[in-house]
Amino acid sequence: MSERLQKVLARWGLGSRREIEGWIREGRIRVNGKPAELGTCLDESDRVEIDGKPLRRPRLFRPRCRVLLYHKPVGEVCTRKDPEGRPTVFDRLPVLKTGRWINVGRLDVNTAGLLLLTTDGELANRLMHPSSEIEREYAVRVFGEVPPEIIERLQKGVELEDGTARFTSIRDAGGQGMNHWYHVVLKEGRNREVRRLWESQGIPVSRLIRVRYGPIELDRAIRPGRWEELDDASLNRLRAAVGLAPQKPARNSPARRAKYRPGGRRPRARR
Repeated sequence: MSERLQKVLARWGLGSRREIEGWIREGRIRVNGKPAELGTCLDESDRVEIDGKPLRRPRLFRPRCRVLLYHKPVGEVCTRKDPEGRPTVFDRLPVLKTGRWINVGRLDVNTAGLLLLTTDGELANRLMHPSSEIEREYAVRVFGEVPPEIIERLQKGVELEDGTARFTSIRDAGGQGMNHWYHVVLKEGRNREVRRLWESQGIPVSRLIRVRYGPIELDRAIRPGRWEELDDASLNRLRAAVGLAPQKPARNSPARRAKYRPGGRRPRARR
């Protein structure tokens, strides 16, 4: 059975579908010696070259999907290489034999919290696409309490330079002194959207932490700069949220390893 080239390469973890479509337009990919087109389909017998180099495909045409939950600290960037020499989230991740880690959305350098990374480009694409309407929840610290009319305005919709934006919910999370915390939820991931929404009302954000992406919540036991691989149940909840079929557990999956640990403990979060 053949499938679209960009869909297959995304599933192998070479990039998101959007990235790979760009490579096709630039003429960087050849299939069976001919330049690939956006409509090119691929089956198991086809030979693929990227930038003139033969692609070593995974042993299985449908490689297993893996997802990491990474607790991003402030100061790290979400690019693979930073021209300013700042540390990147990829510096701490486990090395893959095939494919690569794809970050599901980004967090800016001053934002901390939950960042998902996967080997499955199709999953990443669906989680980020606006049509999926996947919820992102943030803990936000602002200076002083916010009057009800501003809360109402932020939920009703505010006009930003790239269009109307709003929070689907805002919950007061308390605070001490003039520092006040709120939990906000939105269903898209535009650049610095949470900060820009608050700042549009003259309210600067002093701290921002992503605490949930879809059905996956940030585990407080995972310290900043550390990661944990999702178990089969959590992975399949994430896949179900974007209409993908569940993945059967592997014999050496984290969930199975946890089952045989003394006391039934789950695998530890790792660097």
